[in-house]
Amino acid sequence: MGEVQKGLFSVIEKLKGTTEQELRIVLLGLDNAGKTTLLKQLASEDVNTITPTQGFNIKSVACDGMKLNVWDIGGQRKIRPFWKKYLENTDLLIYVIDSADKKRFEETGLELSELIDEENLKGVPLLIFANKQDLATASPASEIAEGLNLHTYRDREWQIQACSAVSGEGVQDGMNWISNNIVNKKK
Repeated sequence: MGEVQKGLFSVIEKLKGTTEQELRIVLLGLDNAGKTTLLKQLASEDVNTITPTQGFNIKSVACDGMKLNVWDIGGQRKIRPFWKKYLENTDLLIYVIDSADKKRFEETGLELSELIDEENLKGVPLLIFANKQDLATASPASEIAEGLNLHTYRDREWQIQACSAVSGEGVQDGMNWISNNIVNKKK
């Protein structure tokens, strides 16, 4: 069993003891950030055959009457205005950033700050995956956090996690943060 799969199951294990518990996770970020690859990694699916998401993908995992729903919504510019339609009842926002695409840091920062201001996301915890850390040109997560002014987000819990969705490195750490900071508080 892969490390990422174990991480997903550890989140589910922490949900045990509750009835019909459901955790709704929305996965957003600019196009080509690696959202679908991350989702496939979480679902222990093949990450070698990814096509751009034109609408959305949903992965649900059921275990002992509990459901973890992850909504992966396309990040193309023409789709982004529709993001807010998917935010209602969100328990966690996962935002994915291509750490190697420095030319788009300003754009991704603007999109993230607009999301944070959405009424349906008030106080919703935020996990940012600084993806593509396996590339030589990737900026470190700490530099991205500073550039995004994450320290100014005081109305919610947040975490930035360096990762590679292709290799799975760092994804388990993000899942552990979800398990420790989100799932336990939902009990």
